[in-house]
Formats: sequence, C-alpha cells, structure tokens
Amino acid sequence: MTVILQTALMLMVSNLFMTFAWYAHLKDLNHKPWFIAATLSWCIAFFEYMVQVPANRIGYTQMSLGQLKILQEAITLLVFIPFALFYMKQPLRLDYFWAGLCICGAVYFMFRGQAAVVQPAP
Repeated sequence: MTVILQTALMLMVSNLFMTFAWYAHLKDLNHKPWFIAATLSWCIAFFEYMVQVPANRIGYTQMSLGQLKILQEAITLLVFIPFALFYMKQPLRLDYFWAGLCICGAVYFMFRGQAAVVQPAP
C-alpha cells in the first residue's frame, strides 16, 4: 500500500472519530450540560488522535506539511457530508458541491509537482 493511500485511509478513520467528537453531541447530548458533552467528546477525540498522529507521521515521509493539511481537509468534507445527511438528518445542499470543488482545486494545487517534494530532515 502506498504511503499516500495508507495515510488517507488512516485519516479517514481519525476523521470519523473527530466528526463524532465535534458534532454528535449536538444531536445526542443537547439536553445535557456542556461539560458532559465536552468530556465525552474528549474521550472520542482520544481515539481520533491515536490514528491521526501516526497517519501524519507516515504521510510526512513523502508529503509536505501543506499537502497533509489539504488532504485532511478533503477527507474532512468527504466524511462530514454523509455524517450531516445520514446521522444529523440535514438536507443535502448545493453548497456541499461548491465547497467540494474548492477543495478539489486546493488538492490539485498542493499536489501538482509532487515529485519535487523535499524529504523532511530527520
């Protein structure tokens, strides 16, 4: 498995945890005090970091910091849209399409000429 693919898959898993940590409490815990929601979100975020940190370390062996960030943003949108539609029951909006196009442009500009990426110093 290539480094970029392995990184992307790990970032997708971490992003699932992150999305639930950030937003699921709005649906499931809106009747509870905020500090309970925050505590439970921190517990979920622990698992996000347990996947995200190694994913970024693996990715940084072949991608620049900017490439890692834009990849993360693209994955965030890919994870967030189904979460918003199916879990949070939000309506599908054309804005998701336009935002996706903007992210695709950012991915293009960050990854064009990727062969010239300089390896980070040890």
